[in-house]
Amino acid sequence: MDVRFRTVVLLVIFFTGAFILRLFSLQIWQPEWKEKATTLTSDRHSIPPSRGLLLDRHGELLVGSRAAHDLMVLPRELPEMDSAFVAKTAAWTGMTIGELEEALSKAKRYSRYKKSNVRRGIDVVEHARMAASVHQFPGFSFRTRPVRDHIHGIAGHLIGEYAEASRDDLNSDPFYRMGDRIGRSGLERVYELELRGVKGRESVVVDARNRVRDTATGEGNDKPAESGQDLTLTLDRDLQAFAERLMQQKKGSVVAIEPKSGEVLAMVSAPGFDPDLLVGSQRGKTYNALMADPDKPLFNRAVKATYRPGSIWKMVQGLVALDEGEIRPNTRFVCDRSIIGCHGPHTQDNLSNAVIHSCNPYFYKVMQRVVNSADGKDRFERAAAGLDAWRNRVMAFGFGTNLGGRLPGTSKGNIPGSAYYDGVYGKGSWDFGTIYSISIGEGELLTTPLQMANLAATLANRGWYRTPHFIRSVGNMGKPSGLGLRMDTEVDAVHFEPVIKAMRQVVEDPSGTGRRARIDGIAVCGKTGTVQDEPRKDHSVFIAFAPEDNPQIAVSVYVENAGFGGQWAAPIAALLIEQYLTGSVANVNRLNRILEADLTDPYPEPEPATAEAVPVMDAQPESP
Repeated sequence: MDVRFRTVVLLVIFFTGAFILRLFSLQIWQPEWKEKATTLTSDRHSIPPSRGLLLDRHGELLVGSRAAHDLMVLPRELPEMDSAFVAKTAAWTGMTIGELEEALSKAKRYSRYKKSNVRRGIDVVEHARMAASVHQFPGFSFRTRPVRDHIHGIAGHLIGEYAEASRDDLNSDPFYRMGDRIGRSGLERVYELELRGVKGRESVVVDARNRVRDTATGEGNDKPAESGQDLTLTLDRDLQAFAERLMQQKKGSVVAIEPKSGEVLAMVSAPGFDPDLLVGSQRGKTYNALMADPDKPLFNRAVKATYRPGSIWKMVQGLVALDEGEIRPNTRFVCDRSIIGCHGPHTQDNLSNAVIHSCNPYFYKVMQRVVNSADGKDRFERAAAGLDAWRNRVMAFGFGTNLGGRLPGTSKGNIPGSAYYDGVYGKGSWDFGTIYSISIGEGELLTTPLQMANLAATLANRGWYRTPHFIRSVGNMGKPSGLGLRMDTEVDAVHFEPVIKAMRQVVEDPSGTGRRARIDGIAVCGKTGTVQDEPRKDHSVFIAFAPEDNPQIAVSVYVENAGFGGQWAAPIAALLIEQYLTGSVANVNRLNRILEADLTDPYPEPEPATAEAVPVMDAQPESP
């Protein structure tokens, strides 16, 4: 027993001694193993997914991704930063000494053992220059990440911005980490969840200072990143680019819609911007300049700006009155200019001629009949009830709504009812004589260019429309639900014929106000509008669709402070229609006139002292 006990004790002493000797060797003679043993651990890195592409209706690439490079710094690896080295480093980074010192100070405060961003969005050429000498600057390295690449630099307002996630984004969604990008506006924002994809996971071995020691250690729940879904837009790339070209040196908007589907073919807000300038190192400077521009190039006039509809509104008035039975196509009214101003030689038009001549007294009388036909004990009650009934009919055309739009900030405009005027004048204190200016599209009426293009589509369809939308398909799932819903105005299709006949004559008749929209071989139906914006020039407005039978395109054009509707908006619409339907423009003189026009001055020339001021309600007849 004593022998066995001594043997066990000797073995324990032997192995204990050997273990202590090995520890001594590791810690004294090979101390790096002590550090490894105490700091190595597993970590999981996220793998960023590729963002979905944006394609036009024909599958042409509009927005993809390209590599951008960020300059990173790991503070613990920085050498002694004397003044000479700081100056040399600042010159290499393309930063001022102050900018560099501020960035390094911020990085050290964040962590000495984690990389921080010093400069973002370095382009390929500059990255190549800097990378050639990066070895001379310990602590600095590059990170490559994907950024948006706007292939043609078009449709910036619609597509929107893809920028760094804010603190609120980081707090509200665990998907995002510091430095991640997110859709901040437009379709990039609306379809962020579909576009962003799913992050992957990769397990690695790191030390306590977050240094990767082994990338080959995988775990069962590692997975690759899943790319985001591609968006196929309704836009026609060529038409969009052409429309933006036409609207250079102008303020306003263009919206083009395919009537049968409600798909938006083009949407332009002018002045615009190159969306690629909001990507990369120049983003901050560009964004600040755009924000400071008094013409508001970041503001999407097509869906957010509201304007009085002007004389174009008269067609809506006529259609409502026809369906209500208050007038017939051959109903005539005397052009009584004592109740409201007018222009031109006409004296007693029917409905079609009143649209062609844009007769103000005619549509004053039309709306007066509709509003005053309601029941009530006095003219004030009749006006209130009649106006509300009229408002309901008008809203069926999509006015006063956002048309089911999916873009943030889409305006509804204003279709005033009795509650609105009660708030302005007091209940029982107003009648039709107080509000008559809305009968000709002025006063408190406000509409958006998108709503006016939708009106053109509704006229083309003889009484119905599909809610305008911008997406044809998301990935392989097709069109999202809720887009392109059919809406009916509940105005009988037969009532549209005299209005459409008049629209055709607006363009074709020698006395028509829209003669500059005429296209050989294409039956264009249109209506001019000249919208007051005192003391500045009037807005030039035009809506149209073509061809008259089986319409393929409906457009609205607004050119701010440019004068008569037929002078500028009508020929722009004609060029868009011709380009879309034929693939080219035959009238080179018309094209050059528009391209060369600078219409950015909003104020008219001073009138001669002897001239009498004459209010202009719509365009005078003009030659093509």
